[in-house]
Amino acid sequence: MINVIAANTFQTQNTTIKPFEESTALVTGGLYQVSRNPMYLGMVLILAGVAILLGSLTPFGVIPVVIILLNRNFIRFEEQSLAQTFGPLWVEYRQRVRRWV
Repeated sequence: MINVIAANTFQTQNTTIKPFEESTALVTGGLYQVSRNPMYLGMVLILAGVAILLGSLTPFGVIPVVIILLNRNFIRFEEQSLAQTFGPLWVEYRQRVRRWV
């Protein structure tokens, strides 16, 4: 549900949801007021739900790996791109809203 709501926020701003395409709007409303990455947060929560459904602690070991990979391979690139595109607007948003929660 988090991912659907977050994706809808992008659609209402008429900007791309694709991480490697340049954004035309800085999305700061809705769930983006609480987290700079609600879609990634939603993905991690889905993984946690799967682990609970499987009834095993082992799948929880994947979650830190996924978070590290997201931070290094996606979020870092996305935030650099947003800084270049939106400058001071991005800096203010980054200071106001936490990366995850």
